[in-house]
Amino acid sequence: MRKLIARVRNRWSDSDVRTDGGEVSAERSLLRRDSIRSAPFWLPPFLLVGLFVYGAVLWNFVLSLTDFQGLGAPDYSSLDFENYVIAFNGGTPTWSELTVDPVWNSLQNTIILMVVFAVVCLVLGLLLAILVDRNIRFEDTFRTIYLLPMSLSFVVTAKFWLYMYNPQTGLINAAIGLVGIGPVEIVQNPDLKLGAVAFALIWQFSGYAMIVYLAALRGIPTSHFEAARVDGASTVRMYWRVIIPQLRTATVSALVVITVFALKAFDFLFSMYGGYQPGPSADILATRMVREAYANQNWAYGSTIAVILFVMALFIVTPYIYTQYTRGEL
Repeated sequence: MRKLIARVRNRWSDSDVRTDGGEVSAERSLLRRDSIRSAPFWLPPFLLVGLFVYGAVLWNFVLSLTDFQGLGAPDYSSLDFENYVIAFNGGTPTWSELTVDPVWNSLQNTIILMVVFAVVCLVLGLLLAILVDRNIRFEDTFRTIYLLPMSLSFVVTAKFWLYMYNPQTGLINAAIGLVGIGPVEIVQNPDLKLGAVAFALIWQFSGYAMIVYLAALRGIPTSHFEAARVDGASTVRMYWRVIIPQLRTATVSALVVITVFALKAFDFLFSMYGGYQPGPSADILATRMVREAYANQNWAYGSTIAVILFVMALFIVTPYIYTQYTRGEL
């Protein structure tokens, strides 16, 4: 207890003792602190991020409260939530003669894409991680093959799967043609559009989920596996009852990254469908946001959809950050 009191007292004292028995002023002591001495290194990036990231987010929210249509300077004299009311109810805004549809269809497609993409990606990544973790031959080769699609951009992936889905020359139709089915128009079929997007994204990101799970599996002590085998548990029961419950942190980490990428799938849809109009069955919030801003010149309404996307990302990321903080891992 005495050592603790002395440490706190020394930390918050107004003066420091020199090695020769004298005292150093509080101002000089403050200047010697690491946070102050390192300010030239962390302060410029901090200011730049604050201005161009958080400042831009705040300005976008203010812009969503205006009637800005892309011409001239925004009018900040009358701010209201009309764009948000129209976003969920539809209608004709006071600043335009065009009737604006609500975002429910795009929001629904975004949520469906997120859920299907995330769930299948995690399940497939877990299965691949378990297989690779069982000391198979050519483990490094398989791990590289599974992770390779993650290194591709959304544009490359979209063009690759656009070729795969081609009804005349694509390998997908060639494969199903062997059993007497096809050719099937996948990309332009309203019933298959969103599924085609989700399937391609699953192919790209399942390797990332595998790497996350594989790292978590390698961190589990071998004594847990041996204890389960001694108790007579089968392989399936051992993973279901003993191993998978210990992968909760890895699951949450992979889930956050994968769902955020689902919100950012605009460039994938833009490349696959040649623009920001993929059709109602595959229209997500990201494509709707760009279409409203650039095609319809409703910049304030596009900013409103951007805020909705930002709030969805916060709902995904905030619980994870809070959990990590409470565990002392941040």
